[in-house]
Amino acid sequence: MKNLIAELLVKLAQKEEESKELVAQVEALQIVVTALVRHMAEPQQQALIHGIENALEQASPDSQVPVEDSELLQQYIKKLLRHPRH
Repeated sequence: MKNLIAELLVKLAQKEEESKELVAQVEALQIVVTALVRHMAEPQQQALIHGIENALEQASPDSQVPVEDSELLQQYIKKLLRHPRH
């Protein structure tokens, strides 16, 4: 029983470490995208945003992807492009 608990704790720690790594990757990407968008001229920014939003509208989500997940992705992309972090 102790071995089982120890194994579960090790696996939990590994999952937590993986989660932290993914959060760091997402944060890094947000910083990079924000910096890139901010250094673009306004017409280029708007063209990029419009192109990405059009691509999202045209992409039909896989039937295995829940609608809520697709909507969440769209919300985060819109937030990142329209209201970047300062």
